Amino acid sequence: MRIRKTTHNALQILIAAARAGDELVKGAAIAKELNLTEQNTSKIVYLLSRGGFIKAVRGPHGGMTLARKPDEIRIGDVVLAMENMALEDERPDAGGNLTGLFDIALDAFVAVLNQHTLADMARTRKGGALPGLKFTNRPKTSRARSKALIVDQRARSGPIARKT
Repeated sequence: MRIRKTTHNALQILIAAARAGDELVKGAAIAKELNLTEQNTSKIVYLLSRGGFIKAVRGPHGGMTLARKPDEIRIGDVVLAMENMALEDERPDAGGNLTGLFDIALDAFVAVLNQHTLADMARTRKGGALPGLKFTNRPKTSRARSKALIVDQRARSGPIARKT
């Protein structure tokens, strides 16, 4: 399962707002900190505002703050709102009930994310991985992923004997 870059940035914006507490945070400051354009940041803040996660105040003394306490904002809810997730199979189901299986999988995915709140994310160092979770950098291209997979398989099984 992949989330879009917009969703990742939305989570980072929420973390920045959570760390600011009750203070208003300027969109320009967040854009600079996250290396985003101000236009992109404004778009994401608008979506977060519509989702009920952010209160935005316009004007020269404006900014944004969380609409709810960080411990009341569940990560799965944010991902669902930003991704507008719906697993739909365009093909007819031929009796295998794949749609039901996909619905169960989506519910499980969101349930795992909802075990964590924005407060949990804001407490971790620089909004990185939650304690107990290990992430690895994933190669961006399919060719690089294939190479990484081969290297990983070799590392697990030891040297590969070549036929001559």
